Amino acid sequence: MLARSLLFLALVPYAVWLVFAYEYHFVDGANLLFHEAGHVFFGILGRTFHFLGGTLGQLVFPVATAVHFARQERWFDASICVLWLGESLMYAGVYVADANRRELPLINDGIHDWHWLLGRWGLLPWAEGLGTAIHLLASAIVIGALLLAARALQEERAGAAASAGGGL
Repeated sequence: MLARSLLFLALVPYAVWLVFAYEYHFVDGANLLFHEAGHVFFGILGRTFHFLGGTLGQLVFPVATAVHFARQERWFDASICVLWLGESLMYAGVYVADANRRELPLINDGIHDWHWLLGRWGLLPWAEGLGTAIHLLASAIVIGALLLAARALQEERAGAAASAGGGL
């Protein structure tokens, strides 16, 4: 339980940084791998899903791991995965906001996923606003995940105290 408490304490300033000063960082390297895999897996559903699949791919894995831990009632672990989902969504928000500028480096053939998607949907003029909205949603997810983690730790402590007291 000490390790979980220390992890939680480390995640608090990380979450504050995510909400107020997010920039691409090491976690996004993993997100990028899932993003690229999403193009492959969702691409079988057609061109639109090929471009949308990158973002879906990077969001599916944190959701799947959160569901896995929730089914096992490992609430602290699930909440950390939900925090990862929020972080990954922030990364997606930056990508969406970049659709008009197209300044982010790309690893594919030079087609910006969100420029292509928003252009097809007639939403390109709203790219930056959509990116900001995604960041706000992601921030709420990150804060909610921290609250869930705090509650899970509190319940673990209560359970440990009850077990210790019951053995007397």
